[in-house]
Amino acid sequence: MTRKFTSLLAGTAVALSAQAALAAGHLDEITVAYFLEWPMPFQYAKEMGTYEEEMGVKINWVSFDTGTAMSAAMASGDVHLSVSQGVPPFVVATSAGQDLQILDVAVSYSENDNCVVRSDLEIDKDSAGELAGKKVAVPLGTAAHYGFLSQMNHFGVDLASLEVVDMAPAEGAAALSQGAVDMACGWGGALRRMKESGNILLTGTEKEELGILVFDVTSAPASFVAENGDLVAKFLKVTADANDMWNSGESKDEMLPVIAKDAGMDPDATEQTMATFEFPGVEEQLSEKWLGGGAQSFMKGVADVFVNAGSIDAALDSYDGAVNTGPLSAAAGM
Repeated sequence: MTRKFTSLLAGTAVALSAQAALAAGHLDEITVAYFLEWPMPFQYAKEMGTYEEEMGVKINWVSFDTGTAMSAAMASGDVHLSVSQGVPPFVVATSAGQDLQILDVAVSYSENDNCVVRSDLEIDKDSAGELAGKKVAVPLGTAAHYGFLSQMNHFGVDLASLEVVDMAPAEGAAALSQGAVDMACGWGGALRRMKESGNILLTGTEKEELGILVFDVTSAPASFVAENGDLVAKFLKVTADANDMWNSGESKDEMLPVIAKDAGMDPDATEQTMATFEFPGVEEQLSEKWLGGGAQSFMKGVADVFVNAGSIDAALDSYDGAVNTGPLSAAAGM
């Protein structure tokens, strides 16, 4: 697992110098990364053309399988903004020296990121020690990876005793259903499919009690934000308005089918997934709980877990510099 993770880090770091290419002043178009099967209110604004209307630029929306792939795309200059990047892949990238910044809290979802054990093994939280020697599919460097490491630490399962294979959630779900792996970790639609083949060890509430938080952010290269602050603020404003529209509950019937179509899901599955999500408002995001200090402390904790597991070489002394609240504060005043 360490060798695979090292190669992943090398891929992330290889194009760090290309970040300067993102600082292009006024842009005619930008590229934004997002996930399929990960339904969020911003997708309504995306499909309605609200971003392009408010920002005055053409937006190329590109879907990704993992947050680590988003980091690599931002490093190479192929992506300007990433919506709903997991905190762990963000931490992996910044710990390796990539100059990325968190711009907002996209979604909190402790119930929608987990590991699932194959049903026929009959392993639950009371017998988790039986996982020793088993084969596990984990998307390395992601929120699911962090959750996996934290749960194994909680249950006292020696990582060296496990055969860990790096698989995107969709691949892990397929491998679990075919009996090719004993446990798989992931999120969204893939997690729902995993649960058809097995059971989770801990609920979202139980994970939170252990300090295993799960939330995603909107991120971007620092150079891009520095040169395009007003554009970024407008992007965050449209996102915040879409979140407020969804949170009010008054426009659910209008928004749901649009979001479902863009996410590549049916409306029922979309509604079930979004019921496990929380979309904090701008004021809450800027509070001490989140970007006012909580997120920075949490990132340090994530990094230390990865270091102790041998997944990354070292953590930063502080992740305060990896959070930029300027654009979100500006968005609040728009």
